[in-house]
Parts: sequence; C-alpha cells; structure tokens
Amino acid sequence: MQPSGMVTSDDDASLTDHVHENSWSANLETPDHAEDRQLVTEQAVEAVAKTASGHHVNLVTHGDHGHPESYLYAVLDERFDERIDYEYVEQCGCGGHVTRVHVH
Repeated sequence: MQPSGMVTSDDDASLTDHVHENSWSANLETPDHAEDRQLVTEQAVEAVAKTASGHHVNLVTHGDHGHPESYLYAVLDERFDERIDYEYVEQCGCGGHVTRVHVH
C-alpha cells in the first residue's frame, strides 16, 4: 500500500529537507529500514518534526519489525508528548504498518 503523497526511497531527502504544510506519508519500509529498527524510529521522529501543525503524516513502517506499538509509540510519546496524537490505521498487504500521526 502506498498512501497518497508517499515519499519513496528515491526521494528520502525530502523526508527531512522541509516542513510539510500538508498531510503526507513517509515510506519507512525500504530494505534499509527492514535491517535497522533505529533508522525507522529516527526517521519517524524526523517525519513528525517536519509536519506542520494541523496536518498529519502517515508513517509506513516495515513489517519485519512487527506492530509499531511494540517499538515506535513510546519513542513518539517521549519526543513529542502532548503535541501529537497517533492512531494505527492498518497493516498493508505487503506486511507493513501504517500509523497516522496528527500534529497539533
């Protein structure tokens, strides 16, 4: 699954080079992400930080790491506290997971 506005591995630089003043999706399920859970969490934090208030980012994480609740949600809570809300959207047919993070 690739939600609209998906940032693909070919344009990873756009993940962190500007603030997205719209809702968008960050692809965190490339082979590099599959091998490195820390890369997933670091880039997830960067994606949320680069999302303007009033918008959301869909974090599409690799299925190899399991449900994002087991490793990502605590990182988001620690870093952003009350400035965000997030919800689990679905597991993709490819095994990845989509978490929608709303930025206040």
